[in-house]
Amino acid sequence: MPTLLVTGGCGFIGSNFVRHLLATDPSCKVINFDALTYAGNLANLRDVANHTNYKFIKGDITNRDEVRAALQLGVTDVIHFAAESHVDRSIQDSGPFIKTNVLGTQILLDAAREFKVQKYVQVSTDEVYGSLGPTGLFTEQTPLDPSSPYSASKTASDVLVKAYQHTFGMNAVITRCSNNYGPYQFPEKLIPLFVTNLMNDQPVPVYGDGMQIRDWIHVLDHCRGVEAAWRNGKAGEVYNFGGRCERANIEITKLLLKLLGKTESLIRYVADRPGHDRRYAIDCTKAERELGWKPLVSFDQGLQETIDWYKANGDWIAGIKNKDYLKYYETQYGKLS
Repeated sequence: MPTLLVTGGCGFIGSNFVRHLLATDPSCKVINFDALTYAGNLANLRDVANHTNYKFIKGDITNRDEVRAALQLGVTDVIHFAAESHVDRSIQDSGPFIKTNVLGTQILLDAAREFKVQKYVQVSTDEVYGSLGPTGLFTEQTPLDPSSPYSASKTASDVLVKAYQHTFGMNAVITRCSNNYGPYQFPEKLIPLFVTNLMNDQPVPVYGDGMQIRDWIHVLDHCRGVEAAWRNGKAGEVYNFGGRCERANIEITKLLLKLLGKTESLIRYVADRPGHDRRYAIDCTKAERELGWKPLVSFDQGLQETIDWYKANGDWIAGIKNKDYLKYYETQYGKLS
């Protein structure tokens, strides 16, 4: 029976992965190792807290002793989600991103080597590739060209994983995904931020002209991809996961307004993010060919289900939008009226 150490399992993608694995594979044990920083939330996994194959450990990946103690619990594999992940916050202060994403990954890799884990999966992002022009797609061979402190920290951690795999022969793979959306996403990212604002008739901040393009993937499709990379990915390989769904930010904004029955008077154009990447688009042919994976959730279906989830979980939202959240929001966007 495999025992997976899932770092960052109380975050958005990590919690969806934990729930997915527990629901689909009764042979797996999951140890969720999470520091419970602002985006880590025990409420994300309240429904599986008493599952016989689930254990939660509060721990920080930058603490070597805590990481080693967790790995001594019979861990066979590591799925590494834990990261500081919001570009805007990295622009305000890059320090936590370097500490968690780079130092934390190094400590985790050393411990994984020490305890001879069978497989290590590094969950990363398409942002390490930089920005695209009007055409073309990111492939696994696209040169790394990060353009924010966040993406630079993820690039550094990815390169570190590749180096450990090459130097020490670790069975490690890297996954890179496009923009995720779905339930339990912290409302600093575009879709949950806009949905939760619009639910309360609050304005939504659109950067620049709103024509930045992103590829969107439902979080459960991403989780299935990470699982496929864990089960079938080859050591040293990188696998891209995307939804084949390119949308401009302003297009997403207007669609959310329509689905929530609001008017465009709630749009507030704000100064663009420094160094804002113009377009991301990802080629996931390799994952489809080698892992037998493909995205299953259509964007229209997934977006409506996501809106419905936020509407049904007002208590979860209220617990998130606390004093610290509101302070960050005002610092980032000012007082929108």
